[in-house]
Amino acid sequence: MVSTLPSPPQPLPHLLVVDDESEIADSIARYFGKYGFRVSAAGDGAAMREVVQREAVDVILLDLGLPREDGFELTRWLRERWRGAIIIVTGRGESVDRVVGLELGADDYVTKPFDLRELLARVRSVLRRTAPAPAPSAAPVGYTFSGFRLDPDRRSLTAADGTEVVLTSGEFDLLWLLVRHPNRVLSRDAIMDEIHGRASGPFDRAIDVQIGRLRRKVETDSSNPRLIKSVRNAGYLFAARVDRT
Repeated sequence: MVSTLPSPPQPLPHLLVVDDESEIADSIARYFGKYGFRVSAAGDGAAMREVVQREAVDVILLDLGLPREDGFELTRWLRERWRGAIIIVTGRGESVDRVVGLELGADDYVTKPFDLRELLARVRSVLRRTAPAPAPSAAPVGYTFSGFRLDPDRRSLTAADGTEVVLTSGEFDLLWLLVRHPNRVLSRDAIMDEIHGRASGPFDRAIDVQIGRLRRKVETDSSNPRLIKSVRNAGYLFAARVDRT
C-alpha cells in the first residue's frame, strides 16, 4: 500500500486593521478569527508601514481619521508600493470622500458603524477577485488589443514595449470585463453587479472613477478616449479588436 504525504496547510488570509480605535480593531479580530483569518492591527501609518514591509498582507482595512497622517495619504503610499486590496473603513460617509478614496486606488469603501457580516462579505469578495488563478493545464491564454496583452491567469497587463502596466485589483477586474465584451455597451449597473455583486449597492460614481483611472493607463489621450468610450445615458463601450492568443 502506497502512502501519500498530506498536503501542507494553506496559510490563513492575513487582514491588517489600521485604526487608532483599539476597540474596533479588537472586535474585527475576534469576528474574523472565527472565520479563518489571521488579523493584525496598526494604530497609525508608521505601524502600518512596518507590518506591510515585514509580512505578507492580503487585505488592509484602513481608517481615514488616523493620528499624524491622513488615510488618503496612506492609500496613495500603499498604491505606489503595494499590490494588495485596500478597503477604506471610516466614519466619513460623504460622496466626495468615497470618490477620492476610489480615485486613489481603494478597492472598496465602508462607512462606520458597519455590520461585521457585511464587512466579512466585502473582504471575501476582494480576496476572490485578487486570488491567483489555478495553474492552467494547457498553454497560457492571453488577450491582445491595441498593442496591449492581458493575461488573466497572472492578472497582468503588458504594454507594446514589454513593460508591465500596474493595475489595482479593481482596475484589472474592470478591464477584464471590458475585454470579454468588446464593442458591446455595458451599463454602470451591469458593471457593478459583475464586479462587486449586489451586496455593494448602487454607486454609479465608483464605476466612473475606475473608468477614469483605467483610461489614464491604457489610452493615448485619456481626455479623448478611443478604447473605453462613454455612451450617453447607456454606459461604456470597449471599442477595440480583441484577439485571443
